[in-house]
Amino acid sequence: MSEDVRIDKYLWAVRLFKTRSMAAQAIKAGQVMLNEAEVKAAATVSPGDVIQVKRNPIWRSYKVLQLLKNRVGAKLVPEYLSDVTPAAELEKLELMKLMPGYEREKGKGRPTKKERRRLDDLGW
Repeated sequence: MSEDVRIDKYLWAVRLFKTRSMAAQAIKAGQVMLNEAEVKAAATVSPGDVIQVKRNPIWRSYKVLQLLKNRVGAKLVPEYLSDVTPAAELEKLELMKLMPGYEREKGKGRPTKKERRRLDDLGW
């Protein structure tokens, strides 16, 4: 396919964003970079380009293998896109998961519906 493809359309087609407008909003917010430079939604991608997407707390990197215009099934995505995120970024993500407060412990914060009913039964 020799035609140009907009970056917002490509990000939607390879399932990095649920909708094309969500991809455009992320680009506008500076959460998407193409070849380490900020872009606009109308920028075109070509095979070999590296797209960086901010997925808190890290920047994930993807290499464009082929172009496509229409959304494809999840099983076909590896034919069009490969994850080339550096190991240092993935390590940051693992460290964030180990930090206290990353996940809510049961019984902390607002009670669940089940916990609230148990408290009501006790007369609290």
